Amino acid sequence: MIQAKNIHKYYGDLQVLKGVDIHIQKGEVISIVGASGAGKTTLLQILGTLDRASKKEKHELNINNIDISTLNDKALAKFRNEHIGFIFQFHQLLPEFTALENVCLPAFIKGTKKANAEKRAKELLDFLGLSHRYNHKPNELSGGEQQRVAVARALINNPDLIFADEPSGNLDSESAENLHSLFFKLRDEFGQTFVIVTHNEDLANLADRKLVMVDGKIVDSF
Repeated sequence: MIQAKNIHKYYGDLQVLKGVDIHIQKGEVISIVGASGAGKTTLLQILGTLDRASKKEKHELNINNIDISTLNDKALAKFRNEHIGFIFQFHQLLPEFTALENVCLPAFIKGTKKANAEKRAKELLDFLGLSHRYNHKPNELSGGEQQRVAVARALINNPDLIFADEPSGNLDSESAENLHSLFFKLRDEFGQTFVIVTHNEDLANLADRKLVMVDGKIVDSF
């Protein structure tokens, strides 16, 4: 599913990633933990194709047997839209749109017809217990509901991979626990692969594998 070798990232003279190797199988739930500044989010953004590894050192990033380095920006954006979903700590919902409209946006970008996109979005919102929230805007939803809308948005194009950056960091303990359970339910029902950066030890320990990052490197795996 993901094969990354010798991933480095520099921001000017600051080296954030120092030769990361990682292999993730289809259907795995992987957690990445470590202190702030260890490079977790930078690694997640590169694996998720939101950023590119530095070219100073030879490296490799293959996702679904596709060499990401061969894709230009337009092709990369298309690949990301069709194969990858993202869930962030601060859900990043657009405040002027309803829950249904927010979920549909990646499908519209893909070119899905409105009727088909809305049908799929409603199926996902129903699955996530939000059938009564289609037409509510983000400021009318609780934190847990907003995050579930963000999960539905991440799933709308049936991606192979879900990347989550501190997905429960802004939730109360009950909502966080519900979200964690949801990830594994989604994996079991839809076979998606999850890569989750988290400071939540409960979530990290639930994963199939927990990777520990220190100073730009993966130093341990459980």
